[in-house]
Amino acid sequence: MATIYDVAAQAGVSIKTVSRVMNAEPNVRAETRERVHAAAASLNYHPNLSARSLAGSKSYLIAAFVDAKLTIEHWRNERGTDYLARIQLGATMPCREAGYHFLVELVDHNTAPMRQEVSNLLAALKPDGVILTPPITDNDIVLELLRGAGTPYVRLGPEQPDGGGLRLRMDDRAAARGMTDHLVALGHRRIGFIEGEQRYGSSHSRRDGFLESMAAHGLKSACMFVGDYTYQSGIEGGREMLSGNARPTAIFASNDDMALGCMAAAGELGLEIPRDVSIAGFDDSTGSRFSRPQLTTLRQPIVEMAALAACALIAGEVRPDCDEDAHFDFPSFTLVPRLSTARPGKV
Repeated sequence: MATIYDVAAQAGVSIKTVSRVMNAEPNVRAETRERVHAAAASLNYHPNLSARSLAGSKSYLIAAFVDAKLTIEHWRNERGTDYLARIQLGATMPCREAGYHFLVELVDHNTAPMRQEVSNLLAALKPDGVILTPPITDNDIVLELLRGAGTPYVRLGPEQPDGGGLRLRMDDRAAARGMTDHLVALGHRRIGFIEGEQRYGSSHSRRDGFLESMAAHGLKSACMFVGDYTYQSGIEGGREMLSGNARPTAIFASNDDMALGCMAAAGELGLEIPRDVSIAGFDDSTGSRFSRPQLTTLRQPIVEMAALAACALIAGEVRPDCDEDAHFDFPSFTLVPRLSTARPGKV
């Protein structure tokens, strides 16, 4: 196997220069960088991650902590995890470009062994940074352990402003208001709402946005159902809302999986979408574009947030003791109108 010495000899540079290029360090001339990469490619040389870690204080690892319960349930039901896929896409690309590895770790949120589990992860991986996803992003124990280990972290979608680190979030409440306003503008007055998993702050924000919009238009919710962000809970919510005589003319589910489940329930009951009921979701997942009819939904910038989180950690711009003003809001969201919503009674 080729070694760093072979690469240095073929490129005509020092071993230190090869190391700087492989570690994507600055202040290396573009010509030199290209020559080193060309030599490495011709020799089929790949840096040894363990050796790189031992040579300095970096592990060249960025980890993401995601909620185990919901992720495993999606895998078992073969529904996939579009949210996780977007996190991976956003974070993997900058990590790859900088010579870092990106890992996803499942964490059992709010369970007794969680403290030991996270402690073991940090001790074994020694990541250069951690990306926290909801609901772990607001978990006091995880935040305490990261600060204690001196590990920089970025919190995606936090509901609580305190907790340190860099906070990246979208305004879920404003987005939910926007979708509800859209349904009202179509002429809907009896609108039902399916809430998400109560452990997630986004669930409460989206519910509040829906209720705020309804109140602003002088309307009351036709019915509310508490789901858990899963397809099955969308089916259950749809069945409950659409089986009565005074069924809503539109249903807004606080994620796409539940909206797609609601569409399935409507089909079971012989209802046609959108003529008999309009259905809208939240996320703009892959499934929303392949459903029939295609699902009206809200697109949130998950890929962009994950990419920004990874870039900030790689660049060393995040400290565990960041003050509470270290945040970046993604105020924009995109409402994506498709064929699952229309004026009441209109095909």
